[in-house]
Amino acid sequence: MTAEAGTPPKAAPAQPATSGRSLGSRLAEGVGGGLVRVFLVVVGLFWLVPTIGLLISSLRAPRDMAASGWWEVFTEPAQLTFESYDKLLGNGDITDSLVNTVLITVPSTVLVVVIGSLAGYAFAWMEFPGRDWWFLGVVGLLVVPVQVALIPIAELFGGIGLFGSVLGVVLFHTGFGLPFAVFLLRNFFAEIPRELLEAARLDGAGELRLFARVVMPLGGPAIASLGIFQFLWVWNDMLIALVFTDSGSQPITVALQTQVRQFGNNIDVLAPGAFISMVIPLAVFFAFQRQFVSGVMAGAVK
Repeated sequence: MTAEAGTPPKAAPAQPATSGRSLGSRLAEGVGGGLVRVFLVVVGLFWLVPTIGLLISSLRAPRDMAASGWWEVFTEPAQLTFESYDKLLGNGDITDSLVNTVLITVPSTVLVVVIGSLAGYAFAWMEFPGRDWWFLGVVGLLVVPVQVALIPIAELFGGIGLFGSVLGVVLFHTGFGLPFAVFLLRNFFAEIPRELLEAARLDGAGELRLFARVVMPLGGPAIASLGIFQFLWVWNDMLIALVFTDSGSQPITVALQTQVRQFGNNIDVLAPGAFISMVIPLAVFFAFQRQFVSGVMAGAVK
């Protein structure tokens, strides 16, 4: 039958979007997401094997650790015990070193964040003579290796009575953490719209109030990222602590190294001590994970 006059012809049915694609590409698209997830899960499990092994070893008695590997606990769960942690809490060197680690890490992180934030704001939005040259000097300090300054600063601290003290280690970490902090925060603060700052100045805000009420809230992700980096760096450091501390001010990293040197088979203290030393920075990282990701992505999305 022919179509009546004036009646528009029927449109041909739309072809599926995948009609021009090969069977292999369609199968790859269908299973790609699942395969990627499985691959990431497998990689994550392999990455966690040392941590899981350390945790299980810290929950086993010394006689069990000497007799078999940590994986035997899956067939004999009765081996799990807190005996090693009880012994750890009774070891004065380890507990004192944990306190020293906190006394070193927290002030070093707070000082770097506070001073770096103020200096970053000054370099980004305040006018003063030689600002660009001073900032270039700060950037130049980024390439100075820590090892170069160990002997001169050790002699300086020895002359003023800071060598072997917690304060000396805090000052060293603060000094070497500030160049990166100023560089990072200055670049982040410079991206804040000028109109926003000018509007706050028209409302009568001074520099300190402008920094506290406008810049700090907007720079929260970058500041949190800096704090996490500094905290992890100082907590896990052993080189600086090994040089500048003594037996009364050493952190957990040096204390564990001393235990290995003096008691090579003292695994019942080393395992729980190493796990505690590792799990605390992990807890800090996961607690501020959202701010860390926001700070990292802030520099990529303008």
